[in-house]
Amino acid sequence: MAPQLADQLDGKVAIITGAARGQGEAEARLFVARGARVVLTDLLEEEGEKVAAELGDAALFVRHDVSSQEDWAKVVATALENFGRVDVLVNNAAIYWTKPFEHETVDGLDRIFKVNFQGVFLGMQAVLPTMKAQRAGSIVNISSQSGLEGLPSHAAYGATKWAVRGLSKTVSLEVAEHGVRINSVYPGVIDTPMIAKVGVERGPGKFPAVPLRRVAVPEEVAETVAFLASDASSYMTGAELVVDGGMTAGAVPPPGRY
Repeated sequence: MAPQLADQLDGKVAIITGAARGQGEAEARLFVARGARVVLTDLLEEEGEKVAAELGDAALFVRHDVSSQEDWAKVVATALENFGRVDVLVNNAAIYWTKPFEHETVDGLDRIFKVNFQGVFLGMQAVLPTMKAQRAGSIVNISSQSGLEGLPSHAAYGATKWAVRGLSKTVSLEVAEHGVRINSVYPGVIDTPMIAKVGVERGPGKFPAVPLRRVAVPEEVAETVAFLASDASSYMTGAELVVDGGMTAGAVPPPGRY
C-alpha cells in the first residue's frame, strides 16, 4: 500500500540547501511534517538556526557554503553522524539578479556559477558514495523557468539554470543502475525573499503574465519536491517537473478570452 501523504517521507533523511528561508524553508518544514529528518544548510546562520529549532529533534542546521567542497564533506558527515544515512538531497541554494547581458561581468558570472551550478555539482558528488552504497537515493535539483526558456536580463542566472538542467539529466543516466534517482524542478514566479526586489506580489491577479493569474507560494514548489523525494516517484529519473503556473506552455491569452 502506498504511504499516505502524512508519512510519505517517513524514515528518510534529507539534506536541503538554502533552507533558512523561502523555498528551502518550506521544503524543510514539509519534509519534517511528512516524517523525514532534515539537515538544513545555509549561509544565513541566525535564520537557519531558528527554523531548525522550530522543527525540533527531527532537524538540525549547518552553516554551509555550497561552493566549498570542504563544507559539503562536513554537511554529509553531520547527516551520517546524527541520522545514520542520507536518502535525499535537495539542491535548492541559489543567488539571483537580473542584468542586461552587455552589463554582465566575468566576476559576476564566476560568482553566480559557483553558487548555482558548482554548488549542485559538488552536492551530488558529496552524497553519491553514500547513496550508491545504500543502493537508494533521490536527488532533486532546483532549476528555474529560466532553465527552460530565454528570459531578458537573465543571461547569467539563466545560464546557471540551463547548466543544472543538463547536469541533472547526464548524471541521472550514470547513477540509475545504483538505485539513485536525479530529477529537476523548474519554478516560475514564486513569492520568496530571493525575488522580492523584483516587486512580485502574492495574490490573485498580481502577475497577469502567468496563465493561472497568480504568483505561487513556496509551499507549492515544496509539494513537488516532496513527491520527487518520496517513493511515490520511484520510477522517475532524469525527469523535469515544471511549477510555473503555465508560463512555459505558450502565449498567455487575455483575461476572459476563453
